[in-house]
Amino acid sequence: MKKLRISAFDVINIFVLCVLCFVFIMPLVTVVSSSLISIRESARRGSYVVIPEVIDITAYKLLLRRTSNIYRAYGVTIMRVLAGTFANLLFTSTLAYGLSKRKLPGLGFFTSFCFLTMLFSGGLIPTYIVVRMTGVTNTFWAMIVPSLVGVWNLLIMRTFFWQIPESLSESAEIDGASEWRVFLRIFLPLSVPSLVTVGMFYAVGHWNAWFDAAIYINRWDLKPLQIILRDMVSNMAQTDVMMQGTDVTLIPDATLRCATIVVSTVPILCIYPFLQKYFIKGAMVGAVKG
Repeated sequence: MKKLRISAFDVINIFVLCVLCFVFIMPLVTVVSSSLISIRESARRGSYVVIPEVIDITAYKLLLRRTSNIYRAYGVTIMRVLAGTFANLLFTSTLAYGLSKRKLPGLGFFTSFCFLTMLFSGGLIPTYIVVRMTGVTNTFWAMIVPSLVGVWNLLIMRTFFWQIPESLSESAEIDGASEWRVFLRIFLPLSVPSLVTVGMFYAVGHWNAWFDAAIYINRWDLKPLQIILRDMVSNMAQTDVMMQGTDVTLIPDATLRCATIVVSTVPILCIYPFLQKYFIKGAMVGAVKG
């Protein structure tokens, strides 16, 4: 057996990674633990603890009761993630496919035009005016249409398409395949890592987004989950609404906030490990060349 050799760099690297893991994990552990304490323990130990003495799930009972608004907000958020991610991938992949054609007339102009939109934006007021003039304010599509294409994700996908040999598309065109057939039957099946990576970016962005819904939507039935989370974290105004019609009145504010954060974070944490291998592969391929 060869002797195990550990250099000074390996020791320092392992130590730094352990410290970083501790720094990243502790906030999550603190939030989960603080959501499981009672009002007595909160008054005695403080609002935030690392290990609760007694587990109290009263905050989760309040959040997940039948009359809770969180189910409606969950439904809006899930629909936004599904519809928004599909629309994002549809428009981003088709535009990236067009920009991946090296013989496209004006390729440099179109690429530069898309890149400039990533550096400079029209600002909040012009953007709001454009959204209002399109007639999508106070509708579900106000959370999807203004952000159909992310330029950074577009560049990642275009770079991935560039790695596919042109001979494949040329041979398919010789056999009579149209551009749509080449795109759907050749490019998309070969670009699954890129699609999963960009789709993950879009899905996480839709799941965490709240600002667009705050400025474009006034209807309470269309407010996503993150709006409720923002209200509870900022001023607890949402807590008073959610506590109406319930016998649960003794819940620390910080405990209810932490419970809401856990409920809104768990789904994305459960999905991410299954897509991690595609996420890493697609991000690396899109970043190495181009």
